[in-house]
Amino acid sequence: MARGWESKSIESQQDDAGRKPPPGPELTAEQRERATEKAGLELALAQTQAEISAACRPAHREMLKLRLDAIRARLEARLEGL
Repeated sequence: MARGWESKSIESQQDDAGRKPPPGPELTAEQRERATEKAGLELALAQTQAEISAACRPAHREMLKLRLDAIRARLEARLEGL
């Protein structure tokens, strides 16, 4: 019985995934944790910037600016720790 093109495509993707070499050197647990934290802070930074542009009330905008400053400070602290 003939297989559909969808199943062939999935099988091909699975074969390709099994052949790919690792993306680079293995990271330590601490390095992975730092990278995860940095990515989370960068996402929080982007989200806060988007919320500031959409904020209507001055008090809300001020609170978001304070949060933005705190996120930036944490990012700078993480960069200094490297």
